[in-house]
Amino acid sequence: MKKRFMMLMSSVLAAGTLLAACGEGDEDTTPVNDGGNNNENETAEGNNEAAGDDEGFSSKMVTDTGGVDDRSFNESAWAGLTAFGEDYPEADVDYIQSNDASDYAPNLNRLAREGTDITFAIGFLMEDDIRTVAQQNEDQQFAIVDTVVMGDDDEPVSNIANITFAEHEGSFLVGVVAAMHTETNEVGFIGGVESPLIKKFENGFKAGVKYVDSDIEVNVQYAQDFNDASRGQQIADTMYAGGADIIYHAAGGTGNGLFTEAIDRARNGENVWAIGVDQDQALTEGEWDEGNVILTSMVKRVDEAVYQVSEDTMNGNFPGGEILEFGLEDDGVGIAETRDNVSDEAIEAVEDYEEMIINGEIDVPETDEEYEDFQSSL
Repeated sequence: MKKRFMMLMSSVLAAGTLLAACGEGDEDTTPVNDGGNNNENETAEGNNEAAGDDEGFSSKMVTDTGGVDDRSFNESAWAGLTAFGEDYPEADVDYIQSNDASDYAPNLNRLAREGTDITFAIGFLMEDDIRTVAQQNEDQQFAIVDTVVMGDDDEPVSNIANITFAEHEGSFLVGVVAAMHTETNEVGFIGGVESPLIKKFENGFKAGVKYVDSDIEVNVQYAQDFNDASRGQQIADTMYAGGADIIYHAAGGTGNGLFTEAIDRARNGENVWAIGVDQDQALTEGEWDEGNVILTSMVKRVDEAVYQVSEDTMNGNFPGGEILEFGLEDDGVGIAETRDNVSDEAIEAVEDYEEMIINGEIDVPETDEEYEDFQSSL
């Protein structure tokens, strides 16, 4: 488990303001670089021979369909690459945006053909595509966020670094916050695509809620999409109308609809809250500013992980075939620094529970089966 981190929140915010200038990409669209480091006609062959030298080194990423300006997962990853490019100005950092799942393989292949030193696949939905591309380009180095890519020998593919997070641990903490702030004794969870990954968010959140008060009802619904804000708003509308006053999402761009619905209701005098994910979403500039409906966010430091793996690879320490997990113990997940809407009592509880999780006193469930065992023990 990696334990070296750098604080990049200023870079996250800076990247967010720059994204407005970034164009919509597809497999035929030139990646957009925010820092002027794009050397499109250069390749990276042999760059690893100069360990520790950023000159000629390239680190690029392929977004999932949520896009680089999803205000969540992809944006956080791009913020990490942006910060890396700022700290190592001779390095070439870029992204290609995927408009559809069919873009994943062509986009990954494009970066492989260009000789990119390390290519990041942002999201578990690219697992099959990156496996194929990596096996076809064994001399290239890849990384994927949120899954472990196994080869035909049931071992991790040797030229892919696998970046994972203890999302269930961070979700437990925002579940605690939700439980201590609900006035209706009903909260909600909106998931993107139902999968083992998003189940970690769901079950961790439910466990945190129930650990505080087992009588609180948790309403769960999946949109089966990470890029459908209108669907997210519809689900949020139903949950709020049904009695939930706090909703947590792990749905990428679909979750943007949650904030829209919460703001609309707050303008009409309703006391409702939303909980963000991946980034400190209360800091996102734009139409969410007015509502002040974000109670907190479960921060998942994709930015730091992407930065760290880029730096390690540049220095000749590519973690190919390794499974890297970032959890509470190394600040890979947690609650957002913005806590203006969180009570002192809830913050104290979060700190106590965080210590208990790190010490092994609380074993946070990841799967439905583990959650059932957890709930029965309360």
